[in-house]
Amino acid sequence: MTVPVLSSEKASGSALLTNAVGLHARPSVKLTQLAKSFSSSIAVATEATGPWVDAKSPVKIMRVKAPKGTILHFEAEGPDAVEAVAALVALVERRFDEAEGDDHG
Repeated sequence: MTVPVLSSEKASGSALLTNAVGLHARPSVKLTQLAKSFSSSIAVATEATGPWVDAKSPVKIMRVKAPKGTILHFEAEGPDAVEAVAALVALVERRFDEAEGDDHG
């Protein structure tokens, strides 16, 4: 029998990749750094059904290679899950704070 942890929350959200080159090197690093700032476990996928990868793993995020126009789906579980998903969705919606047309990576 598993006893649920009462302090744990679950949250999910999604955002459209609109930066010029999608989820390349710099956005991947920004995403993982932000994810690591939360204590919740966080996963990301390009399809609502998965496969899901650990958002705190730079190597796994780099393998996602999502192009512009892809919807990134986020799931988090833990004490700051709601805040984590909100922050990650906002990061994607801000195009990872990159200038439009900045296609280096």
